[in-house]
Amino acid sequence: HGADLKSAMKYGDWHKTKEILGKGHDWIISEIKASGLRGRGGAGFPSGMKWSFMNFKDWDKDTKPRYLVVNADEGEPGTCKDREIMRKDPHKLLEGCLVAGRAMNCTAAYIYIRGEFYHEATVLQRAIQEAYQAGLIGKNACGSGYDFDIYIHRGMGAYVCGEETSLIESLEGKPGKPRLKPPFPAAVGLFGCPSTVANVETIAVAPTIIRRGGSWFSSFGRERNAGTKLFCISGHVNNPCTVEEEMSIPLRELIDKHCGGVIGGWDNLKAVIPGGSSTPILPKKICDDQLMDFDALKDSQSGLGTAAVIVMDQSTDVVRAIARLSKFYHHESCGQCTPCREGSKWTEQIMHRFEKGQARAREIDMMQELTKQVEG
Repeated sequence: HGADLKSAMKYGDWHKTKEILGKGHDWIISEIKASGLRGRGGAGFPSGMKWSFMNFKDWDKDTKPRYLVVNADEGEPGTCKDREIMRKDPHKLLEGCLVAGRAMNCTAAYIYIRGEFYHEATVLQRAIQEAYQAGLIGKNACGSGYDFDIYIHRGMGAYVCGEETSLIESLEGKPGKPRLKPPFPAAVGLFGCPSTVANVETIAVAPTIIRRGGSWFSSFGRERNAGTKLFCISGHVNNPCTVEEEMSIPLRELIDKHCGGVIGGWDNLKAVIPGGSSTPILPKKICDDQLMDFDALKDSQSGLGTAAVIVMDQSTDVVRAIARLSKFYHHESCGQCTPCREGSKWTEQIMHRFEKGQARAREIDMMQELTKQVEG
């Protein structure tokens, strides 16, 4: 459907939002906790618990403004789920900002959007203007008596700004380099005020959870891995796509059902990167019965990450693919911490020698040790 307000309302967005806001922050957070929603940006931290950190003791006596920061800096190779939401369903995100903002008693939301997403930023800005004109956000949002503003801030393409504290630094006009924690953003965040950084997908799904109830959302998937999830499937499949599916779906079913299978059939599969380029690669024997959720992938020594599934068939030179990713991480290192700054450079150089057949056997063990050091 269209990205305009009329189309969004036809599909159920902004339906009885005033009533949702009127039920108060405790009720909204209790529904999010009941839903089992975990952060969709990669870490998988329980969202209800994270949101509740903003409502600390005597928060209402604190005169400082409070901010919701939406992480739309989608720079992980293979990931394109947030882009689809902003391009095709921007009002879902805006309503989510309002509902999440009410839950945390925020005064405003900043959507930090990746610099390359020019079209998506244009669509989102148009949607914000429509929402202001309709009285859905701004002063007395939806007629609820709650004031809430939404702003867009465009990034400049740095991968490291996907990390929440470096995103806050960039939003303040400083170089995007991570802060030391504590203090955590919920205490000292954007402009020194209480702030929470959340992923686009996490925020966009919140109004639907509130309308249908936390128990409805938790009925999908399995315990501790509840709900639905956007999967971006690319690589050697017949029909690459971004699709919303139930959590804990088997990897093979996900690829066969939505992508028409692996090119050349399942037996032609060599390996899969299950959650974006920063998650460890899975060989075919593990992929055969792998469930796609946080805990199952952790048990397989990988991770769900952003659920960007990159499929590699037997024609793939895996060493070359990893060398290419090593080049990306060397280029995108912010240079603040020595293990990453130096380690990403050495990793790229060694992987380049592996690719060319110029490496020594002892460099395999050196590489193994190096990856553990860079991880910290």
